[in-house]
Amino acid sequence: MNTIDSISKIGSALQINDTGAREIPLIKSNDNVGFAETLKNVLNEASDKQDIAADYIGRFTRGEPVELHQVMAAAEEASISIELLVEVRNKFLDAYRTIVNMQS
Repeated sequence: MNTIDSISKIGSALQINDTGAREIPLIKSNDNVGFAETLKNVLNEASDKQDIAADYIGRFTRGEPVELHQVMAAAEEASISIELLVEVRNKFLDAYRTIVNMQS
């Protein structure tokens, strides 16, 4: 029996079923915080991520000791947060248009 067969038997005996899926972080709701406050917090976090990415890019271009992967990760995180905000805005606009069309 080779090593691969041994690992397969152990894996099937343990019923390992890793699909690679990871949990998506959700915005945690707090009973004391309203929707407007939550939206404001999300906007501030996106702005902070943009500032961090700009800082990393500036430090990297000036030749300061910053790793390229840190710059790329910060820039990608900032980009994703902005894309998320744009999609949320689009969903709100669609909902608003639907409500307006229902009233007319």
